[in-house]
Amino acid sequence: MAVLICALSLLTAYFVPLWQILMWAPQYPEGLAMKIWINDLSGDVKIISALNHYIGMRAIDTSMFPEFKYLIYLVAIIIGVGVLAFLINRRWSLLAFLAILVMAGFGALLDFYLWGYDYGHNLNPEAPIRVPGMSYQPPLLGSKQLLNFLAFSGPDIGGWIFIIASWIIFFVAVFEIFFKKKLV
Repeated sequence: MAVLICALSLLTAYFVPLWQILMWAPQYPEGLAMKIWINDLSGDVKIISALNHYIGMRAIDTSMFPEFKYLIYLVAIIIGVGVLAFLINRRWSLLAFLAILVMAGFGALLDFYLWGYDYGHNLNPEAPIRVPGMSYQPPLLGSKQLLNFLAFSGPDIGGWIFIIASWIIFFVAVFEIFFKKKLV
């Protein structure tokens, strides 16, 4: 039953943000937030994009994320594999679901890192503010000081649900392999 609950919990990805980028600076003590959803961005995107323009970064827009076009289908496939793993009720199906969750997590982190690297390093040389040798790659996870801004990047509600579901599936798989020998 835990496998089915975990698979169905991933449906929340369609209704809550998956990732967040938060920024604080003396002129923005209340902070700025950008929420990354399954197919959209929300929060202070226009303000962050305008500020980034001064240091040569491109404008942030949903069109710069091709992932938004297929992520809804990828998450549906992951949910489907989880439901199938529950219905098949075999160790191999459980391990396949776990493998897909792990690959999806690492794939998402790699994709975000590559996007952040490109976004923070390919700067407009005509930008009003240029600091030689400085790049502005947002942190993959955690906090990072970028000029006078402290930037934080990490999971939001949907991301935490994915992480928790993945850990539960991992522990179910460990239990099945080491403590419940009857499944093949």
